[in-house]
Amino acid sequence: MNRLANSTSPYLLQHANNPVNWYPWGTEALQKAKDENKLIIVSIGYSACHWCHVMEHESFEDKDVAAVMNEYFICIKVDREERPDVDQIYMSAVQLISGRGGWPLNCICLPDQRPIYAGTYFRKNDWTSLLFNLADYYKQKPEDANEYATRLTEGIQKYESIGFVETEPDYTKTDLETIVSNWKKYFDKTEGGMGTAPKFPMPNNWQFLIRYAYLMQDEEIAGLAKLTLLKLAYGGIYDHLGGGFARYSVDGLWHVPHFEKMLYDNGQLISLYSEAYTWQPDELYKQTVADTIEFAARELLSAEGGFYSALDADSEGVEGKFYIFDKEEVQAVLGAEAELFCIYYHLTDEGNWEEEQTNIPFKRGNDADLAEAIGIPVDEMLESVAASRKKLFEYRSKRIRPGLDNKILASWNGLMLKGLCEAYRSFNKVEYLTIALKNAKFIVDNLVVDGRIGRVHNSDGQAVAFLDDYANVVDAFIALYEVTFDEQWLEFAVEFTDNAIAHYYDKASGMFFFTADDDEQLIARKSEIMDGVIPASNSVMARNLKRLGLLFDNEHYSEISAQQLRNIMPHLAKYGSAYSNWSMLLLDEVFGTNEVAIIGTDAEAFRLEMEKNYVPNKIILGGKKGSLPLLRDKFSNQTQVFICKDKTCGLPANNIPDALKQIEAGNIN
Repeated sequence: MNRLANSTSPYLLQHANNPVNWYPWGTEALQKAKDENKLIIVSIGYSACHWCHVMEHESFEDKDVAAVMNEYFICIKVDREERPDVDQIYMSAVQLISGRGGWPLNCICLPDQRPIYAGTYFRKNDWTSLLFNLADYYKQKPEDANEYATRLTEGIQKYESIGFVETEPDYTKTDLETIVSNWKKYFDKTEGGMGTAPKFPMPNNWQFLIRYAYLMQDEEIAGLAKLTLLKLAYGGIYDHLGGGFARYSVDGLWHVPHFEKMLYDNGQLISLYSEAYTWQPDELYKQTVADTIEFAARELLSAEGGFYSALDADSEGVEGKFYIFDKEEVQAVLGAEAELFCIYYHLTDEGNWEEEQTNIPFKRGNDADLAEAIGIPVDEMLESVAASRKKLFEYRSKRIRPGLDNKILASWNGLMLKGLCEAYRSFNKVEYLTIALKNAKFIVDNLVVDGRIGRVHNSDGQAVAFLDDYANVVDAFIALYEVTFDEQWLEFAVEFTDNAIAHYYDKASGMFFFTADDDEQLIARKSEIMDGVIPASNSVMARNLKRLGLLFDNEHYSEISAQQLRNIMPHLAKYGSAYSNWSMLLLDEVFGTNEVAIIGTDAEAFRLEMEKNYVPNKIILGGKKGSLPLLRDKFSNQTQVFICKDKTCGLPANNIPDALKQIEAGNIN
């Protein structure tokens, strides 16, 4: 076994028996490279990554390939989920070199960590040829290698950086229209989502577009959002037997998933479908949320209340084997009910995807139309399909399961906690709040020391954390306050925010660095600016600071948020998908934020009634008591609602309909 054997990361442990002399990222390996003047291979991936497994099997398990790697290189394995800072730097390198990125990410570096070459997956022969060529290049032309590394590192340091903008623009609806107008050419108006293939759910994109559609009264965008939500929930990317979404679809129809299930996707999709239900109530959204939470609680939740990171795409060495069926197998399990089930989920004798005779369940069309075509009542059809789903799920559960990545990450737990809060907000199911509260307690008890967050529960070495850990936990704790009116969650949010400002904020640029000032210093200290499958940590912090600034009447928070938006504003219209969370902040600037203070003995009942109405541009606060500035001197013998905006409050409303009239009037103005 190599030096990965003592790691806690499931991804590193997967490589512990490789003949490659792997080291974890750390002082020992980096110093050895300098002492022996050897190039470094930095190989980055994650445990649920299918192509990471393929390259391991083809190359890293091969003794001849390992001999080349061990002879000429110091070999370092990195779990990108534990060290996103290292991943961010070398991902910038591969994107600068090739214009694309992904995992596995393999970077060849000088002994001082500066890269000279980077790529993703390599076939065995290509990999060994590359290694021989680069080893010879460094031996024969070290000056050329150093010169190229200097230029590439300068590019990495500048990549995804923005300037400081002093002048505050006038934010208008026209700015929002321009963003969406430029974005429209990327929408798939037939199958939903964006682009062709592969397709990612991009929940933050659609959350912004739903809010935009509502506030701007744009029916076209509303239709595209509803189409996407429908197609996602109907597609094979969604697990129709066990709930939960896979990471992405390899085709344009959402039919064939890349089968790994990630905590971060499912947490955000719970948020998206919950908000969509309040916006446009649909039982499909409600059921999707319920099944996805049930999946997460069943398969990703630890006994202590923390959520694990992911389920692998592979089982028994085959991608998707746990999730797919041949028709004969389904017939053997379901008997007479199999025919209807196979029609409903498009299972065929030939198979409905590339693997011969195997099927991925997916839906198409309308239930009522299908029931009519078959000639049975729709309720009878759905009852039969539901019973068959349960039988097939129980049958599937006896298979060899995909591997579990049991890392518990602060950032991703924040995303799931936020999803649970949004689900409770929309559906008022106490079990959602129960899981949320247990998870929040887990975070505080296990991932926080002296006000500083640790990224990984029971991690190797020091408890480092990154800006996304702070941003997503703070975001979740604000949401938890809004559904409980328990101010302890805001107190934690403020403590974490102050620590983030102290250790991550850069006054010179007006943005936050991804790494803390007292963390390990890498070849570049970068900021995360662009929103992706997870919103950028800077955009999440900007929105947090905006809300905390309002809740606590804290001008310092508000000004940092405003500066961040000023800096990013020139970029928003270029490619909306990469700035959707920033665009939600812009929506709040254009339409204002409604501060909804509900005060009195019936505050919880009033909150529940308020949450049945879609008001995306609001923060909600209150309770039977409270110390927030907006609540002071407002308590009386009756429950009242105060609607405040731009430091001005309307007359107290004695019921929710009257409060909503004030909000509607303010949005129109």
